[in-house]
Amino acid sequence: MREQKILLEADFQNAARYYAIATTAVLVLTIVGIPLIILFAPLVYIIRKIEYDRIRCFLTDRTLVVHRGIINKREQTIPLEKITDLAIAQGPIMRYCEIEAISVETAGQSGAGGALINLVGVKDARAFRDRVLEQRDRLRGLDDDAPTPATPTPHTIPTADNPVLVEIRDSLLRIERGLAERADN
Repeated sequence: MREQKILLEADFQNAARYYAIATTAVLVLTIVGIPLIILFAPLVYIIRKIEYDRIRCFLTDRTLVVHRGIINKREQTIPLEKITDLAIAQGPIMRYCEIEAISVETAGQSGAGGALINLVGVKDARAFRDRVLEQRDRLRGLDDDAPTPATPTPHTIPTADNPVLVEIRDSLLRIERGLAERADN
C-alpha cells in the first residue's frame, strides 16, 4: 500500500465548553441531576479539554482519517468514494459557543440515522467540508472535462465470439417474448 499525501488537516476549536454546558443543561432538566452538576460539569470539561488537545482529522488524496481518544484510542479511515454527505449542524448551545459539527455519512453505513463520524468543533467547518467533497469528486473524476466513456450497447458486445453470451442472450429473448405474450393475454 502506498503512502498517502496529506492534503488538509482540520483545526479544532476546543469544544470542552460546549460539552460542559450541554451536560449542565441535561442535569438541570432532570432536576434530580442538579446536585451532580458540581461534580460532572468540571469533570466533563477536563476530559473533553484533554480529548480536544489530541484529536486529529486529515484529508488524504483517497481517505478521510480521524484519530481520537484518551484511554481508548481510535483511528477511523473512510475512503472518499464511500462518503455520501458531510452535513453541518449547529444547535443553540453550539451557536452560543460559536462552534459547528460535521457529520460524515457514508454509503453502506450501518444503522439508520446518525452519522458514521461526528466532528464537533472543526474550525471553518464549511470550507473543510467543501474541500473534502471537492477531493471526493476529483477522485471519482466528476470534475474532469474528459468525456465519459460510452456504455456498451447490445450491438457493440461481441456475442458471436462467446457461445455462453449467445446462450444468455437467447434465453433473455425467450423470457421477454414469454412475458410479452402473458401481458397480451
